Amino acid sequence: MNFDITFWLFCVGLGASAVGGMLGMASGLFIVPALTTLFHFGMHTAIGASIVSVIACSCGGAAGFLRGGLTNVRLAVVLETGTTLGALTGVLVAGVIPVAALDFLFAAVLLISAWQMFVRREDPVDTRSSPAARSLASALGLNASYPDARLRREISYEVHRVPAGLLLMYVAGLVSALLGIGSGILKIPAMDNALRLPIKVSTATSNFMIGVTAAASACAYFVRGEIVTAVAGPVALGSVVGAVLGAQVLMKVPAAQLRLLFLTVLVCVACQMSFQGLGIHPLDHLSGHPFQ
Repeated sequence: MNFDITFWLFCVGLGASAVGGMLGMASGLFIVPALTTLFHFGMHTAIGASIVSVIACSCGGAAGFLRGGLTNVRLAVVLETGTTLGALTGVLVAGVIPVAALDFLFAAVLLISAWQMFVRREDPVDTRSSPAARSLASALGLNASYPDARLRREISYEVHRVPAGLLLMYVAGLVSALLGIGSGILKIPAMDNALRLPIKVSTATSNFMIGVTAAASACAYFVRGEIVTAVAGPVALGSVVGAVLGAQVLMKVPAAQLRLLFLTVLVCVACQMSFQGLGIHPLDHLSGHPFQ
């Protein structure tokens, strides 16, 4: 593989992980289409490189988020149980549900999530203790606080409706396994709407979780020989740099702008999934791109 392709692979990993890390999503949502459409790699090769990049993105951004006090590690461990069970279920039922039906279902879920996030435009400045909220979250010690750079003080928040959050994490893991995508794009709306977390906490916690999930999948892809080091290497290296940059941007960008950016991504992905369900591929005209 020549230097030009290696350089562009590095750039793809950097750009995808900078956006993915800032939004708390798996960078594979952007990397897989780029590798298959622009570089004409096989789907398995693209997915293998994507999984490695997701791990790199999570590790690269996690340190900054942890230092910044945004990641709720205890909550991430609790929610990861629901995501893992959902992913295992998805593996068992894969192939039973028509792919087109899954595309439309996923698009509908994204649009509903986008609308709910749009309705809740702003994070609460602070949340005080209330008898209704002091239940399972308090028992598990999930309530916490994070430093707000704009307000220059700690913002306390409480985790609401933990059982509903676990159920939504199960659905996120299920859909992720069925469609072969990262579940971060579903986790963040779930944490935003069900658990009522601040958007920056949702993003940082999701970034922490996706690395754990991807590490398990990477083992299977490695054993099957579907991780091509010549492709995954430069993509992963770019992902580390991009994730660090994304984490730095997240620390400084206002929550309202971050929410707007995430809403835009949700709508764009929903449209893409709808087109895919209809058998329409808008990017097919790029099949003659010279990156091959």
